[in-house]
Amino acid sequence: MELALYHPQYGYYTTKAVDIGAQGDFFTSPHLGKDFGELLAVQFAQMWENMGQPVPFTLVEMGAGQGILAVDILKYLYKHYRKFFDSLQYIIVEVSLGLKQQQQQLLQGVVDKVKWCNLEEIPASSITGCFFSNELVDAIPVNLFSLQDGQLGEIYVTTSENNEFIEVVSAPSTPKIAEYFDLVGINLAQLPENYRSEINLAALEWLSTVAQKLQQGYLLTIDYGYSAARYYNPMRSQGTLQCYYRHQYHNNPYINIGQQDITAHVDFTALELWGKKCGLQKVGFTQQGLFLMALGLGERIAAVSTNNANNVSQLLQRREVLHQLIDPQGLGGFGVLVQSMGLSPDIPLKGLATSV
Repeated sequence: MELALYHPQYGYYTTKAVDIGAQGDFFTSPHLGKDFGELLAVQFAQMWENMGQPVPFTLVEMGAGQGILAVDILKYLYKHYRKFFDSLQYIIVEVSLGLKQQQQQLLQGVVDKVKWCNLEEIPASSITGCFFSNELVDAIPVNLFSLQDGQLGEIYVTTSENNEFIEVVSAPSTPKIAEYFDLVGINLAQLPENYRSEINLAALEWLSTVAQKLQQGYLLTIDYGYSAARYYNPMRSQGTLQCYYRHQYHNNPYINIGQQDITAHVDFTALELWGKKCGLQKVGFTQQGLFLMALGLGERIAAVSTNNANNVSQLLQRREVLHQLIDPQGLGGFGVLVQSMGLSPDIPLKGLATSV
């Protein structure tokens, strides 16, 4: 998964193979219009207020896609929260050269406000503000495991005599795999024979790095995933690994290599508990639909019929887009985890008015 997605010459995300949007391999919330970014902007402005209006306040977007979300956030802040906008520094962390070029082209008008860098280039304890991501953690490479004869094994990849990829199961590559289940409170003895799934040790490393960079502020993670208890349900015996290729999805990562996205659901319990070890306090966890409604999406839905009363097709299209953002079976069911550093976790955030 690491090589298929991030190999410097052939990886899906590091070449121009990545194709996001309505006609691409997959689409994200920002592709449904400006509302997602504008409502996030409302939340960022409140974070700034909660922290005493620091200057600068740095937003670090990790994995910015084509730059659509950054444009929507910055334009809305410029128009409605000018004082906050003037105090803002915006950093994009992007590993894909192709996407970085798209971002820079789209953000030409505000390029003096935005800079690009690697996460490693950000000095320790230098950020006062908010790190955030939308559908990033699901693309961080995972370890696969299986249970055979009651023993925990790791699934490795090798090649056959015909140079075809095949899987082999052997002893775990690191004791951290067993320790992961201790962290999230999962008893492997309660899982059935031949159970297989994923754990994301690299996501914990990523979280450690982000926590190290944050002096004071927030970490906002939006993605599809589950609590550990739901993730490792005995009935989900084949894990969550999925591949996306031209808006079709399947579970074979050994085809279309470098041409398809490979993802796995996020274990939000692991992010919460490992974050605590790194000094991050849980502020709240909710679903995207509830998060956006608390930030004002309900008012936007109510206003649709008023603003488009004379154009029924436009009204229906706009309403459909807004409802997709809150559909509990789709984007609305995504998890939203907010953690903080150097702040009281009791300071309320508008988007977390309804936590789950």
